[in-house]
Amino acid sequence: MNRSEKVSVRLVPWSAADMPVLERSNTPEMTLYLGGPESPEKLAERQTRFLRLWESGEARMFTIRVDGIPDAVGSVGYWTTTWHDAHVYESGWSVATPYQGRGFASKGLAACLNHAADDGNRDALVAFPRIDNGASNALCRSLGFELAGVEDFEYPPGNPIQVHAWRFDLAGLRAARRGVNHRF
Repeated sequence: MNRSEKVSVRLVPWSAADMPVLERSNTPEMTLYLGGPESPEKLAERQTRFLRLWESGEARMFTIRVDGIPDAVGSVGYWTTTWHDAHVYESGWSVATPYQGRGFASKGLAACLNHAADDGNRDALVAFPRIDNGASNALCRSLGFELAGVEDFEYPPGNPIQVHAWRFDLAGLRAARRGVNHRF
C-alpha cells in the first residue's frame, strides 16, 4: 500500500486487549524523543492508567485501525490538563515503525481532533513534541496547529527537554462545522 492510496483510518476506544500496541511502540527507535523504552512494569501502569482515565472521563485514548491491516497501527489520544492557566486537552500519538510515512498519523490525529471537538468540553488542545522531532512537528503544522513557542519540559520526569508548544483551536473547529464565523 503506498501513501497515495485512499485508506480508511478509524479510531477504536482503548481496551484491555490493547497492551500489544504499547509494546510495539516501546522500542529504542520509537521512544527516541520520549526518554527511551519503558520497563514492562511501566507499560503495565500505562495500560491501567489509559483504562482508568477513560472510565473517569479524564482522557480518551484510541488505537488507530486501518482497513486491511489486522493489528492496530498505533495510538492517539487526548487528556485534560492546564496550560498557561487555561483548561485544555493535551494530545499524544504513536504509529509503529512499519506503518510510518503512510499518512496514518495524520489521519489518526485529525480524527482525534474531531473527537475532542465533538465530544469534549475544552476550547483548545495542545501538543508538545521535542524541538528536534521533525515528523511530529511537521504533523502539527500540517493539521493547522498554531506554534505558540518553545518551552522547557520534563519527559519522562527528571529528563529536561525543550519542546515546541503547539495549540489547536477546538472552538474554531466546532464553529466552522456549524458554519459560524469564528475569529482566533
